[in-house]
Amino acid sequence: MALGLRGVVLAVAVVAGSSVVGVISARAQAAGQQGAEQKPSLAEDVFTNIRNLRGIPTDEFMETMGFFSAATGLNCQDCHVGESGGNWAKYADDTPRKATTRRMIAMVAALNGTNFGGRRLVTCWSCHRGSRIPDGVPDLAVQYGDGLPRDPFEISASAPDAPSLDAVLGKYIQAVGGAERLATLRSVVVKGDYRGWDTLQQTVPVEIFVKAPDQRTTIIHTLDGDSTTAYDGRAGWIAAPDTMKPVPFLALTGANLDNAKIEAELFFPSQIKEILTEWRVGPEITIGDRDTQLVQGKLVRGGLPVMLYFDSMSGLLTRVMLYSVSPVGVNPRQIDFADYRDVSGIKMPFQWTVTWTDGKSTTKVSEIRTNTAIDASQFAKPPASKPVKRGNQ
Repeated sequence: MALGLRGVVLAVAVVAGSSVVGVISARAQAAGQQGAEQKPSLAEDVFTNIRNLRGIPTDEFMETMGFFSAATGLNCQDCHVGESGGNWAKYADDTPRKATTRRMIAMVAALNGTNFGGRRLVTCWSCHRGSRIPDGVPDLAVQYGDGLPRDPFEISASAPDAPSLDAVLGKYIQAVGGAERLATLRSVVVKGDYRGWDTLQQTVPVEIFVKAPDQRTTIIHTLDGDSTTAYDGRAGWIAAPDTMKPVPFLALTGANLDNAKIEAELFFPSQIKEILTEWRVGPEITIGDRDTQLVQGKLVRGGLPVMLYFDSMSGLLTRVMLYSVSPVGVNPRQIDFADYRDVSGIKMPFQWTVTWTDGKSTTKVSEIRTNTAIDASQFAKPPASKPVKRGNQ
């Protein structure tokens, strides 16, 4: 299943557009080059003036910036000095809003520690819900809404009248081509166009290479150079042009790494039942004008949920929800699929939209080739991307 995803990655987009609390140092770059294979860099190794968020991997730090942005509706220059838009070093400057954020981090940690045994039940989103000012007025649309669960942690057991897991997944397998044909699928090569917030809504070429059971590389040919996300089955990385500093190279860790594996595995529907554990079949959910069957599984490591929505009529996969953890809360990422077409007897989506805390992107496919030989080097750790030199416009 073609997920196209920068999803986990979206650190590159976060770097370009959410609040960053510091500036990259030459020391950290050198240390990262020497020790990237041993352990990922920590936030304080890469940025300066880090106080509350020390000791976490850099990609998790970037996820935290995205969580702040989603919770408050603010972007990078709302929290940092105005000059930061043209000078990475200015992100390290203190501002009153950054000082408030640090106090809020400590306040929320104290609330959870004192009242919930350290479990992260209260977050920035609990009060702000996308607004700079916490909302103290009840929302009647929420109160009298359909009441369907939006929180994956609310699905603690299968719905009593739901179909069996085997029935839902079996219908999906049959809808996309049948078990016998899917068993022959070993690789997928995708070409198309990508457009998103991280490309300033400009349409650029994208290539995706996937090899069974779980290797995937996505190369977005931005106007400033290639932005590459690679997962080799064990480790994952993002390499972006220097113009996307302060983090032009990033190793994926934790749930980001787990989700990269899931995204690669979902290209091969025949293995879908084996990639998750603790499966539950939830209620039927309406998405747009279509009824879908919700199915939830959990990552083998970490226990975070993965939500899959299958069209109740066709059986095709309509939506996937993935989650990653930051020190201040859980970040969701939504992938919606459309325009399924036949490719060598297998139905594959020719369009998908990824929505995450820092923006939205759409991939439209022009070509899919299956069972094409892909060299192993395609999934290796990508080199640091060099910016494209352009003449005067």
